[in-house]
Amino acid sequence: MIRRLDLLDTADDDITETEVFRLALQHSIAELGCVGGAVYLRGPMSALRLVSSTGLPSSLTRAWEIVDQDGPTATARAVRSGENVWVAALPADLVEPDAPLLSRSGWFSVPLVDKNRAIGTITCLTGDNEEPKPAQWTFLTSVAQWTMNRLRKMPEPARLRTDLDFTTVGSWEWDVRTGELLWDEAAMTVYQTDPAAFVPGVESWMKVVHPDDLPSTLAAAERTIRTHAPFEAEYRVRRGDGGYTWTRASGHVELDDEGQVARIIGKGWASDAARSTRDTLSRALQHMSDAFLSVDDDWRITFANLEAERVLGSEDEQLFGRDLWDLPALRRMSDLEERCRRGAAQSTATGFDVTLADTGRCYDLRLVPVPSGLTLYFTDVTDRRRREAEQVAAIRTAAERASRTVELTTQLAAATTSQDVVKAVAHRVLPPFDAQGLLVLVIEEQRLVHIGSVGYPSSFLLHMHGAHGMELSHADPAGQAVLTGEPRFYSSRQEWTSAFPDGEHRPPTDKEAWAFLPLTASGHTFGVCVIAFDAARRLTSEERTLLITISALVAHALERARLYDAELTRSQELQQALLPLRLPAVPEVTAAARYLPAGETSDVGGDWYDLIPLSAGQVALVIGDVMGHGLPEAATMGRLRTALHTLAALELPPDEVMGHLNDIVGALGEHAYATCLYALYDSTDGSCTMVRAGHPPPLVVRPDGSAYFPEVAANPPLGAAFPPFETTELKLSADSLLVLYTDGLVESPQREIDQGMAQLADLLPRTACCPDLEELCDTVTAGLLPGGQPAHDDAALLIARLHTVADRQMASWDLSEGPEAAGEARRHVREQLAQWHLDDLVMTTELLASELVGNVIRHARGPIGLRLLCSGTLVCEVSDASLTMPRIRRASETDEGGRGLQLISALCERWGSRYTTEGKAIWTEQALPGPEEPADGDLSASNAGHPA
Repeated sequence: MIRRLDLLDTADDDITETEVFRLALQHSIAELGCVGGAVYLRGPMSALRLVSSTGLPSSLTRAWEIVDQDGPTATARAVRSGENVWVAALPADLVEPDAPLLSRSGWFSVPLVDKNRAIGTITCLTGDNEEPKPAQWTFLTSVAQWTMNRLRKMPEPARLRTDLDFTTVGSWEWDVRTGELLWDEAAMTVYQTDPAAFVPGVESWMKVVHPDDLPSTLAAAERTIRTHAPFEAEYRVRRGDGGYTWTRASGHVELDDEGQVARIIGKGWASDAARSTRDTLSRALQHMSDAFLSVDDDWRITFANLEAERVLGSEDEQLFGRDLWDLPALRRMSDLEERCRRGAAQSTATGFDVTLADTGRCYDLRLVPVPSGLTLYFTDVTDRRRREAEQVAAIRTAAERASRTVELTTQLAAATTSQDVVKAVAHRVLPPFDAQGLLVLVIEEQRLVHIGSVGYPSSFLLHMHGAHGMELSHADPAGQAVLTGEPRFYSSRQEWTSAFPDGEHRPPTDKEAWAFLPLTASGHTFGVCVIAFDAARRLTSEERTLLITISALVAHALERARLYDAELTRSQELQQALLPLRLPAVPEVTAAARYLPAGETSDVGGDWYDLIPLSAGQVALVIGDVMGHGLPEAATMGRLRTALHTLAALELPPDEVMGHLNDIVGALGEHAYATCLYALYDSTDGSCTMVRAGHPPPLVVRPDGSAYFPEVAANPPLGAAFPPFETTELKLSADSLLVLYTDGLVESPQREIDQGMAQLADLLPRTACCPDLEELCDTVTAGLLPGGQPAHDDAALLIARLHTVADRQMASWDLSEGPEAAGEARRHVREQLAQWHLDDLVMTTELLASELVGNVIRHARGPIGLRLLCSGTLVCEVSDASLTMPRIRRASETDEGGRGLQLISALCERWGSRYTTEGKAIWTEQALPGPEEPADGDLSASNAGHPA
């Protein structure tokens, strides 16, 4: 580098300006290994003109003879900034088809600085598009300094000057109202006027203006006065030799107090050099790649380059001077003129896309206001817009897929069952991939079992997988995907059959492409998700990657859901085991019940119901609700049911039964609570004794269809109550409906409990005539939970149709209080059983009645009563006024008594005792003969089932 600088210093002192530029370029190109270079100097206005080039043929530099100083090129940027500039490649909108080498090369420019002002640049084009190193930048800066030093040493006539150095600018002031026109000395020079002969009036100026330019110049002045816009004009003035020279003038208005134009103040300068530059620029514009037009204020075309002629489909002589909107190519675009006029009215550069109807090409139309009209640039952006549209479509598709993936992730996180997972995949995965089929298979006992599908008929599923699934093997793509853990993609039926030519599992007839995605979680592959398409489809690499990612999400969600399904199944089995398997068939009532769990939850509830047969035509109807959900609550419910059965079997009064239950719940802790309603129905007289602890009241539907909620005394919930419990006794007619329910049936977040009870009362009378209580239960639950929606809370429902024992099925007698009472009892038994045609039971029943009466005479006190009931079973009941309950015990061989109760227990089906209002009653129960045994008309036959 130092040797090259030394060589430059040996150049002759009298070399020309051109030789200086040539030497500077040659050494710069040689040192940096460039393909060529050029020197640019400032010209008039904002133009940089080419003054020297090396290594570049004119065919390549023709389009770059004039460079816009305000443009993005390295040359322009170096002049503006006064610093070294490197540009790796030209901007796309400056790429010239006539200069591909220039477009593909890297540019670097070093400014030529004179008195702290950049007057030009040395610009070189690299061949390898690599930025100069720091040492190379230092060398280039030294060359630029050598160039400026040699130019400064040249004689004055040869010294480098820019066009602006020679341009004289004069000032003028025109009083619009008086016509007075003042010029300074510089203006006198510009307008070729002798100061001694100048008269300060506008007439002096009009005398020197070329007659052809005067009308347009005056029109520009009138427009400035009318609109207050800046004054711009270019016109010729007469020289002293009789010829004309071009000048330019610009000015601005000053307003008076009333807002009117008082004067115009401006400047003027010779513009021959500028017009020469514009001619050069016009030649450059003529060959630019964009279509370029200039129009005047009346939209008449004043210039059109070759590309504009090609785009608009006309020759130059046909465009010049024509109205822009008369051109056929533009006239066929109905809204173009309106949009252009609207843009021109804004007085700022604007642009928009237009599509030519003839060619269908899309152009970016730019409108740039200039003093004499508008310039229009038509840049062909068809390919660019297509690429942009494709990019936007790709981005939109990616965004949609990302959004659906987020939604899928959210739904999978909320999914609790396997069917929830299948639904989420069907809704969020199939649509964005334009897929139509979904099949989810999991491994069970070394077979692939179908757990969910979309888009497949049941006949295909049964044929392909059977009732027990299909064998897991490499003979089909599903089994292969599971066994290898690798996804399989088949874009057509041919690919499937080619991969499995001898396979037993042929592709479905209505599907053409498939994606088999193994479901792997925790390092274990347990199934496969099959995405199917109705048309042949080759998935892109991006789509395959996305599907594989989605399959991982689905696998984890499905694994969690299957665990939940198993837990839910166990919970449901536990719930069913804790509830009655079936209600007992008793002659006192006909009953049906429903239990509705709270939605899809693995937590079992504490709601329960019961029907407990008791003695002598009595039955207990129970419904309850343990507060909360979970295994502890379910265990509490089981304990209460067991205790309730035991207490009811002891035939304790309802209030005492509820008191014992309260003790049980209270012992579980201070946060344990339960509600319960216990109804003791006696079919012999239609009485019903009820006690409720914090539970909703029952609903009674009379035989005529009217319904009401009886006023049953309210007690606090179990666990919070303090006995004794208050009871309520009702008298219910035969064939009435007694409806017990929990709050989950009638209460929800959208419905208050009072509203739900009213709806239940309105619903039942319309269906009370329904003989099938099972159907009635379905109707009630469907009415209160429409659409089969899950209950917000566990719900239980028990509906019982009440029956009464007919008079002919009962017989009662008062007995003597002495030893003769046993004989009276035997006689009454024989006579009554003879009337009921139960002769086979006479001997046993006489013995039972005699033994019961004998125990009363020996161990209790009168009065003594005897009652026989024939309703499903034969009940023999003896009552007395004592509260002492009999107790069975084992008698030794020497004991004289104690064997009576053993004898009673051996002779009957079951026996027991209960307290009454006057004392106690001891009863026995015997089975009636079968329907084939008694004679026609036998009472036992007609009462073997429910009473009529």
